[in-house]
Amino acid sequence: MGILLHGSNEYAFEDRLLAHLKMAIAQKLRKQESFFLSWAKRAEDGGGRVSIWLSPGTDIAFHFHGSKPPELNVVWVKALAATSHTHRGLVVISEEEAAKFAQKNPDIL
Repeated sequence: MGILLHGSNEYAFEDRLLAHLKMAIAQKLRKQESFFLSWAKRAEDGGGRVSIWLSPGTDIAFHFHGSKPPELNVVWVKALAATSHTHRGLVVISEEEAAKFAQKNPDIL
């Protein structure tokens, strides 16, 4: 499990997912855009939802457990970035959900 560090808070994500989030977040921040990052908590973590505000001035870091970077799925990165334009902000979705999102929204590719 990797860690997204946001200020003094730490949030655990699987390394492959975190690598894709890193790319989508970096794209937004390079454009000087601010946005929410939102996800559903796992039942074993108490359930519920989390949203954090990210902006170009926010202190964030990505800590990966594994030493080798995973191969990135461009469709997944683009789908994550596309969700950032919704009222919920950038929503953490699985690779399978990203494929379905891309099928319904082919203009993101």
